[in-house]
Amino acid sequence: MHDVDALNALFGDAISVSEAGVTVSNATVLAGDAMDALVRAAVFGDGVAKEYARWLIWELGQAVGVRASSIHDLYMARGRHEVHGFTVPAINVRGASYDTARAIFRTAIAMKAGAFILEIARSEIAYTDQRPAEYVAVMIAAALREGFRGPLFIQGDHFQVNHKKYATNPGPEVDAVKALVREAVGAGFFNIDIDTSTLVDLSKSSLAEQQRLNYEVGIDILGEVRRAEPKGITISVGGEIGEVGTENSTVAELRAYMDGFAAALPAGMVGLSKISVQSGTSHGGTVLADGSIAEVQLDLDTLETLGKVARDDYGLAGAVQHGASTLPDSAFDNFPARETAEIHLATNFQNMLFDHLPEDFRKEIYSWLSENAKDERKPTDSDEQFFYKTRKKALGPFKRRLWDLPVDVKAALAATYDGKFHFLFEQLAIGNTAGIVEQYVKPVAHHRPMPADATPTHEAAPDDADLSD
Repeated sequence: MHDVDALNALFGDAISVSEAGVTVSNATVLAGDAMDALVRAAVFGDGVAKEYARWLIWELGQAVGVRASSIHDLYMARGRHEVHGFTVPAINVRGASYDTARAIFRTAIAMKAGAFILEIARSEIAYTDQRPAEYVAVMIAAALREGFRGPLFIQGDHFQVNHKKYATNPGPEVDAVKALVREAVGAGFFNIDIDTSTLVDLSKSSLAEQQRLNYEVGIDILGEVRRAEPKGITISVGGEIGEVGTENSTVAELRAYMDGFAAALPAGMVGLSKISVQSGTSHGGTVLADGSIAEVQLDLDTLETLGKVARDDYGLAGAVQHGASTLPDSAFDNFPARETAEIHLATNFQNMLFDHLPEDFRKEIYSWLSENAKDERKPTDSDEQFFYKTRKKALGPFKRRLWDLPVDVKAALAATYDGKFHFLFEQLAIGNTAGIVEQYVKPVAHHRPMPADATPTHEAAPDDADLSD
């Protein structure tokens, strides 16, 4: 248990670990270099040390009030028109995740923001090599490192059913999503976006039939979410009526989906808190031959109308906008003005990361992509298009290198992130929402048993203890 003792020794006498739990006598030590070492062990450590580091981070969060929580009650309040005027950013943290999340929490503290979500999609979990337990540990550690206090809304984004796999063998594909639900909820994802919009069948003659598989399979997966949710927590669950990048959604489609959903929902089961729609965007934007992003034809009227119907007629928080991070800066203040409930932001932060990489490192990544992602290259792709579309696939294989960027590179990236997050939080009007969150969201304590074989011996760690591997 030497590694476990070394992890405990990181904080000296400020924390104590016993069979009764974790006690923090001096929380200031959590916002120091010791947390950097602990989270590194949670990501790159081996065996028991890794599991213990993740457990300790979770319990430290429980002790000082940084707890994974559901945004459901806040969203239901919005559906009742009790809160309004802001748009919740759901931020996909993909690469250099600890440093990225730290910038988010620095901004939240400075602006007294509480209404924001940290998320990762089913596809991102795979290509960034961040399973749910790791992701939760990193997000909590980043919050502790910056001194943030309050509920953390960690979300499973696009827990999506693959339509091709479903068409050939539906059972195993749905089961795979359910298995991910169980894993994610067990790790602390108390917000889940179910995406069965891939199953909308436009060949059917009526809107109700077009949406039938979407809501029926969605409810099947929703049942798994409700069975998995911890005592005292109602997980916030979103549905989706239009696959991002396709034709814009309509009010008639929303009604067909929601009416069918309501009719098929088992008695007593809590339903949705929000609905994702399509209003002109695409994930990552449309890449032109020179690597620039085509102008987005965002239909704000559609977004506003769908959100109003979702609130007024179905009691949801409103509409959710995906694929928003590559929009021009001038677009973002439209979302709270149009009462958009939530927007999803991902690619632009990834772009910032790659823009700050040392040139030789970026070339190394692109060389790797040329070999390992060559099957994804279309004959018409320019180099700029190919690398822009595929470079996210390098985030997992180069994860450790991205954590270990030079100090000056990290500092420059942090400053850029700080500026961008401040701008977005301001434009989306989530400054001073910590009080609103506190009013409606009551974080529930969920303690976890210490990992087996991890009982510390309380021996002091040697000065040169290596906790990274």
